[in-house]
Amino acid sequence: MDKKSTVAKWFKNTGFTLSLSLYLLALFVFISFSANVFSSSIKELKNQQITEILFNIHTYYVEDLALQNTTHTSYNNQQFAHLYAQLDPYSKYLDEHELNTLFDNTNGRYTGLGIEVKQINNSVTIVNVVNNSPAKSAGVMAGDIIISVNNQTTQHSSVEHVAQLITASKLSNISLTIKRDNQPQPLNFNVSRRKIKLESVTSQRLDLGSGYLAINSFSNHTLHEVALQIAAMQNHFGHPLKGLVIDLRDNPGGTLRSAVAVSDLFLQNGTIVTTKGRYNEANKAFYAKHGDILKGAPIVVLINENSASAAEILAAALKDNNRAKVVGSQSFGKGSVQSLIPLGDGSTALKLTTAKYFTPLGKSIEGVGITPDVAINQTTLSQSDKAVIIKNQQAKSKQTQLASKVTDLQLAKAKQLLNLQ
Repeated sequence: MDKKSTVAKWFKNTGFTLSLSLYLLALFVFISFSANVFSSSIKELKNQQITEILFNIHTYYVEDLALQNTTHTSYNNQQFAHLYAQLDPYSKYLDEHELNTLFDNTNGRYTGLGIEVKQINNSVTIVNVVNNSPAKSAGVMAGDIIISVNNQTTQHSSVEHVAQLITASKLSNISLTIKRDNQPQPLNFNVSRRKIKLESVTSQRLDLGSGYLAINSFSNHTLHEVALQIAAMQNHFGHPLKGLVIDLRDNPGGTLRSAVAVSDLFLQNGTIVTTKGRYNEANKAFYAKHGDILKGAPIVVLINENSASAAEILAAALKDNNRAKVVGSQSFGKGSVQSLIPLGDGSTALKLTTAKYFTPLGKSIEGVGITPDVAINQTTLSQSDKAVIIKNQQAKSKQTQLASKVTDLQLAKAKQLLNLQ
């Protein structure tokens, strides 16, 4: 299938959602989230391309933007820049490189270092290091503060600036200088940039025949991974799971189709989500088919302020259908659907917000988020911290200290709720 037909198929299927509540930036090179400034790639567009983009905006964009009493063909660059700037932060023109990166993201493939970063106290701090990634192999750790990239200082820099230094470099090896607690001098790491295949789902067995499932993102493979992980836990116990914790904390989202499919695994019937937009095909309702993979066993869903988009669809679907209790803090509130619209020969595209989604009870999540049944606020836990707590590892070394230091109150409450049901 050529690139043009691939993009066309995406648009036909619609259902692409993306949210970056937590910048997964350095993470894997895909940093398209912006305030919709008039980028250099947009400035270089030809009149024919601008006309095509204008047509799509005024035909499919979720809100009706005025054309300023002029025709598409008479738009000058300044007028086009003004209109383009009115789009929401999730709508963006994608050049060939950005489009290819987006396809890789949705298929669970990323090019980068394997680090997840966040702005903390005016410092760009690594909050997670992906297993089997170049950064992990090099010895980079969660909690490290990036102070320079390729000998260019990043102190007091934004996350976007650090991402640009990493992604714009033509070098295959990136030099990171980091500040680490309990280390008197900065540490230097040479980290190779390469393709990373991520598992979107991980699991652990809990006591009393229950399971823990962490969904880190929603890609084209997530449904398959969820089913495999549940089957593996049930095979170990020799019987169906007696309960399940679904951890959606720090899950930034992914495809709408994936979120709907995973929701359907746990529901016998009912509405999963509805979408509403300006053109006919944007107005859809998704319903659960008969069959619950857990056969009615209780579910507790964990969310936090970084749970967004597709993660919120799953949480709301299980909550509104009385299939699960939701524990944690208010979620991010990203309730819009982005569609890929091919442009020209299909080597570029417009990622455009074409609809907003609503929970089974008809509530919009945009700017509001999901309210948990049991509110418990706590700081974000890294994956390694979660592993220590979930496995109840007790040792005489650092693991015991870590477990006591980062007690997962939300997970403890989820276990308690499962035992009471």
